[in-house]
Amino acid sequence: DRQEHTLFVFDEPTTGLHAYDVQKLMVSLNALLEMGHTVLVIEHQLDVIAQADYIIDMGPGGGYAGGTVVCQGAPEAIAACADSVTGKHLKPKLT
Repeated sequence: DRQEHTLFVFDEPTTGLHAYDVQKLMVSLNALLEMGHTVLVIEHQLDVIAQADYIIDMGPGGGYAGGTVVCQGAPEAIAACADSVTGKHLKPKLT
């Protein structure tokens, strides 16, 4: 039997969710990963970003001031990136 794997794309899935529901969402996303699926999440909430396996940090700003890959890698790599605004805010979440 061939098992099909799916790429799931979620655009800001935590918008409007209570912290408890965000944790339930993370359990569900991790369950998809454990089943062999790929999960891509576009997110601004640092608690969610900190749990990522790999981050592509876009910027340096938003809208017309963005669109460039500032840095990419594990959360620790983003936190260590001097050019990353996200990294500056993410660093305290990782310690």
